[in-house]
Amino acid sequence: MELKKSTGELKDGMHSACAFLNTDGGWLIFGVAPTGLKILGQQVTETTKREIAQAIAGLEPAVDVKIHYVDVPDRPGNQAIAIHFDGWVWGERPHTFHGCPYYKVESTTKVMPHEMYDERIRAHQPQIYAWESQIANDVTLADLNEKHIRGCIRLGVEGGRIPASAMSAPIDDTLAKWNLLKNGNPTNGAVMLFSDKISEYSQFRLRMARFLGTDKNEFIDNQRAEGNFFDLLDAGMAFFFKHLNLSGKITTHSLQREERLEVPYHALREALINSLCHRQWEKHNLTGSIAIYDDRIEIANPGIFPPQISPESIKEPHESYPYNLKIAEALYKSTYLESWGSGAKRIMDACREQGVDEPTWRWDGGFVIVTFKRPGKTFPEQGANTQPVPNQHSTSSIPVPHQFSTSSLPVKTLIEKATDDFMTVWQLAELCELKDIRYFRKNYLKPALEEGAIERLYPEQPKHPKQKYRLTEAAKEWKNKKIPEKPKNFPKK
Repeated sequence: MELKKSTGELKDGMHSACAFLNTDGGWLIFGVAPTGLKILGQQVTETTKREIAQAIAGLEPAVDVKIHYVDVPDRPGNQAIAIHFDGWVWGERPHTFHGCPYYKVESTTKVMPHEMYDERIRAHQPQIYAWESQIANDVTLADLNEKHIRGCIRLGVEGGRIPASAMSAPIDDTLAKWNLLKNGNPTNGAVMLFSDKISEYSQFRLRMARFLGTDKNEFIDNQRAEGNFFDLLDAGMAFFFKHLNLSGKITTHSLQREERLEVPYHALREALINSLCHRQWEKHNLTGSIAIYDDRIEIANPGIFPPQISPESIKEPHESYPYNLKIAEALYKSTYLESWGSGAKRIMDACREQGVDEPTWRWDGGFVIVTFKRPGKTFPEQGANTQPVPNQHSTSSIPVPHQFSTSSLPVKTLIEKATDDFMTVWQLAELCELKDIRYFRKNYLKPALEEGAIERLYPEQPKHPKQKYRLTEAAKEWKNKKIPEKPKNFPKK
């Protein structure tokens, strides 16, 4: 409620009215002294009513309000004037008075910050103002990774989310249907998902660190990946496999050894996908991050919670309010995202199924952070095997516990064939008696990287023109301890 002594404060009253409209609503009352709360009223003439109507007309968008004129007892001819203004609802256009937006902070009326106003305008007309919908600078269709696009189309067809005819249709037709093209040109959303040309997008990075202990004072491994959605997703998952414990057990339903990370793979992957999908990509000076400590894992992205969701309520059933609608739609159609609003539930279900603690969510004022608690011991026991993790950013190699195991026959084959020396992808494929490089990359090289069996010569530049690979210390130890098994009847390409 805002009290004004008379309509002599009409202009200031309209600032408060605008603030009510942009916040939680409220009453604006003229004719009451704010200090002593004494009801004074005032003489109301046709001129008074006209001035009030003209002042209200200065509010944009226009509002339809009812003005109440209430007689004041013991003051014949005087009336108090009361006007109620409804509050703002997410998705509505923010209000201004004579071109300036106002909002309430507790009981104080303030000019709305540009960032808040832009965010509300963006929510009101995302198809026009959203970063993902803007035409990309200096990027053409030829700069988009056709392999990634075709892969998404195939997954969408197999998942029943897009028609089979999309398999043979030109890719620009599909991109247009996914609203990733504007006037035939790729949008920022298309670049984020599929482009190999990202030189103008400094925010397309992911910082990854394994810290020693439970704070950021000292790190064991510090990396930075850059690229599109799929590059960052692959880099993040590879980092998890490199630094988290991997265990296995014989399950009753399959009678085979099943490998699993200490924190469920599906939970980490879902959290990382959500982080990349819903972050505020327009904040080009900020980057997402993965931080692994002895006791926890934190995935952070520059962003906010939608007004309808809080760090507490995100664990309850809720609707989906994607920050990047077009990106989310494309990822849903290609099955990287499941039904909207189910991400947090899927993460928690995966954790419960494996018997680990559910994660927590929080917002620190600039980043949304999901935290997974690491189960079990966080420090190596006396006499446990350790290995140095080389890192060009650190000043020394710090021993950390490691475990390596794999049930993948292609990965086992690659480990048995590879040596301690760095080798090109073609040399490794030749050792495995394979000629189809694409097949080798997909079925041998990529799984081996994800499982921590091999490492890159240039870890921070996965697509370096002189990239080479060699066995990790963990894979070499596993290779030396096991009895070599020659694969039988393994298909060759």
